[in-house]
Amino acid sequence: MSESAIEGSVSPVPSPPVSDRVRSDREMLQKAAQEGKLLGAFVKLSGPGWLQSAITLGGGSLAGALFLGVLGGTSMIWLQLMAITMGVIMLSAISYVTLSTGRRPFEAIKHDINPALAWGWVIATCLANTIWCMPQFSLAYDALDKNLFSLGGGTGLGDSESTKIVVTAVLFFAAAFVVLLNVRQGKAAKFFDIFLKALIGMVVICFFGVTVLMAIEGQIDFGAVFAGMIPNLSQWTTPAGELNRLVGELPEESRSFWTQKIVVDNQRSVMIAAAATAVGINMTFLLPYSMLARGWDKPFRGLARFDLATGMAIPYILVTTCVVIASAAAFHVRTDDAFLSSQPETFRSSPLFENAAPVIAQRLGIEVTVDADQEIVWTDEQVAAIAAVSDNEKQLAASLVKRNAFQLSQTLSPLLGEGLAKLVFGLGVFGMGFSTIIILMLINGYAFREIFNRPDGQAPFIIGCLVAGLTGACWIYLWKGESKFWLPIIASTFGMMLLPIAYFTFFLMMNSKRILGDEKPTGGSMLIWNVLMGVSVAGALVAAWAAIDGEMNKSDTAKAVIWTVLGVFAVAVIVGFKFRKPATN
Repeated sequence: MSESAIEGSVSPVPSPPVSDRVRSDREMLQKAAQEGKLLGAFVKLSGPGWLQSAITLGGGSLAGALFLGVLGGTSMIWLQLMAITMGVIMLSAISYVTLSTGRRPFEAIKHDINPALAWGWVIATCLANTIWCMPQFSLAYDALDKNLFSLGGGTGLGDSESTKIVVTAVLFFAAAFVVLLNVRQGKAAKFFDIFLKALIGMVVICFFGVTVLMAIEGQIDFGAVFAGMIPNLSQWTTPAGELNRLVGELPEESRSFWTQKIVVDNQRSVMIAAAATAVGINMTFLLPYSMLARGWDKPFRGLARFDLATGMAIPYILVTTCVVIASAAAFHVRTDDAFLSSQPETFRSSPLFENAAPVIAQRLGIEVTVDADQEIVWTDEQVAAIAAVSDNEKQLAASLVKRNAFQLSQTLSPLLGEGLAKLVFGLGVFGMGFSTIIILMLINGYAFREIFNRPDGQAPFIIGCLVAGLTGACWIYLWKGESKFWLPIIASTFGMMLLPIAYFTFFLMMNSKRILGDEKPTGGSMLIWNVLMGVSVAGALVAAWAAIDGEMNKSDTAKAVIWTVLGVFAVAVIVGFKFRKPATN
């Protein structure tokens, strides 16, 4: 590293010892470059990008893609393409800085940018890891229960607490074993890479295979799919897909209600969720530290970009796009015959009645009563009035009912066969949940090393992994009721608030001569970087504010908590700039 590359840092960063593995990898890259065979070397050495893929393909991405298909059909595929593109740009920037300087990003931000930003980054990462680990255990359990253990007419695992405890313990120890393989050298680390790539490959094959079968059966309109890849910003204010036509055919007095209910109350939030789950705050922490853990440095910058594109972006795009396509074909403006019936008894027998009827009742101004179990008590007159509304309004109400992957597998059973549908979706969903548990534990280990200022310490790493894993394993008790309401608010607010701040921090680092020295891009290269990063920062800011605003609307208490978090952190950042370490020559 040149003198100028460390100019302004608190102290020179010693070059880590080069292991035999790193030396061998570096020689492989150099030889491949000389022989013009870089592709083969890149494929063999890739890894950190697959870690990113394992975490971004989790329950959040699955739920977001499902509801995108339900609401907008294939018209909103562009959202996930844009979100992952912006994420890859910013992750490429942090990888460039990390590999060019060899410095740990937390240390660099703390000393050369702002200590409050550094600590906010690591704290938000730990919050995201521990809180979002719980729904991944829940997702993996549901995949086993509702799909894999119910194959061939099986009854599944059931809802007993003892069964959940045993299965959760098995999942936890299995994930911990796989994580520990990653910290070991040689064959263990290689097995970790192969296992993770196989897990992601299984997820991709499962959902891509479903789409191929649907295409063979002629159930996919490829013209609509490609049209949905073109950005359409009007979807922020108007219903997407066929919902726009259905709303347009309604009388004026009901049109405004459905536009509000679809766009403001649902469509915007699912657009934000789709963007937010592409790249989370903890993913920005994982990438640089997973690269440093492998001993990557400046010669590996080209490999890092290839790894992000092939290991992260392509699997994410394939899986989420296929889920949107399948969900659109199964649910978009689709209802069962019973729900479209004007006969009250037949209408009430529809599986959509429970979740869709209250929305229609709200549109009609019908006041409903609830019993002690918080279930609606319907009168015959109310059901008759709701059953009498037009098919258009029933289809709109049905489109607001959130579905899950297990309902999707049931819907596609006639196409795939019940056994194959359960197997494919069960494996795909389980792979999503289990791989995300592994990576959340891994990231928390890296984060705890920084918190305790022990970059190579095994004890803080193991403690960090256990904290995330054990918290996630408590989903049986914590991921329900009031805690299930408040924990996502805390994690989402701090995480979404920090994501654009993290992006802006990476923007500052890429433009910092103090950090990059002679490695700082210049001229046209710097202009391109700044334009791409600027767009990504702006997109993250819009998504963050919309997400935080949505959380504020949940309750007055939620609003107070969020404003308190925002205020305290804003003061910390201002103070942090004042107490930033001075540059040294």
